[in-house]
Amino acid sequence: MSAAARAHEDESPNLDFAGTTPYEDYVQADVLTHLQHLRSDDPGEMVFLVTTQVMELWFTVIVHEWETAAQALRRDDIPVAVAALKRSIRELEALNHSWTPLAQLTPAQFNSYRGALGEGSGFQSAMYRRMEFLLGDKSASMLVPHRGAPRVHAELEKALHEPSLYDEVLRLLARRGHAIPASVLERDLARKYEPSPEVEAVWTELYSGDESGDLARLGETLTDVAELVWRWRNDHLVATRRAMGSKTGTGGSAGVAWLEKRATKNVFPELWTARSHV
Repeated sequence: MSAAARAHEDESPNLDFAGTTPYEDYVQADVLTHLQHLRSDDPGEMVFLVTTQVMELWFTVIVHEWETAAQALRRDDIPVAVAALKRSIRELEALNHSWTPLAQLTPAQFNSYRGALGEGSGFQSAMYRRMEFLLGDKSASMLVPHRGAPRVHAELEKALHEPSLYDEVLRLLARRGHAIPASVLERDLARKYEPSPEVEAVWTELYSGDESGDLARLGETLTDVAELVWRWRNDHLVATRRAMGSKTGTGGSAGVAWLEKRATKNVFPELWTARSHV
C-alpha cells in the first residue's frame, strides 16, 4: 500500500462498532425518527406532526434554561442566570422559526388532516404549560387535562407552587435592597402574577441609573425573552388565523379569539411599563 493510501485510510472515520453507533447511543435518533404515527393519508400531516414534535423539544430545552436561571438567581449568581437566559433567547428564536413550515397552510390543506387531531390541541402541552408557569402565567385549572398522567401531573403541580423565574428576579431585587413590597414577595405562588406599581417603580429607578449595572442588564435580557414570547404568541395567532379562520379550536377553545387575547398580554409586565417613566 502506498504512503498516500495509508494516509487516506488513517483519516477515515471508524465504521465498525459492536452494537449501535456511539452517535445513536447518545442522540437516540432511531427513537426520534420513529415517533411519527400518521393518522391520515394526507402527505402534509408529516410536516405538521414533526414540526409539533420539534416544538416540544424546544419547550424542553427552554424550560431547562429558565430553571437553570431561576436556581442561579436564588444563589445571587447573576452571570450564570444571564448566560442561561441568553441561551434561551437563541432557542426561542429557533422555536419561533418552527412556525415557518406551517405559516402558509391554507384552510383546505389544514382541513385535509385536521380530523386526525381529534380533540388534541397545543394548549394541552405539559411542557409548554411549564414554560408558562415559569413566566408567572399560572392557573391550577391547567392541571386538569393531565390528571390521567400521574408523573406529568405531579411535575406540573410542583411547578405551579414553585416561584416563577420572575418571582426569583423580584426576590433578588429585594435582597439587593430594592423596595419590592411584601404583598409581592409573599403572594400565593400558585396564582397568576399581577403587575405592581411598586415593582414598576423599582425598574424605573434601575433603568434611570447605570445601564451597565448587572440588574439593568438582567432586566434587558428578560425583556429580550419577553419579546420573543410575545412574538411566539403572535406567530401562533397568525398561523392559526391563516389555517382555520375564526373556527373553534381543535381542543374546544375559541381558537383565534382565544389566541388574540393571549397575544395582547406581556410577560414581566413592569419591565415594559417602566419605560414610560424613564
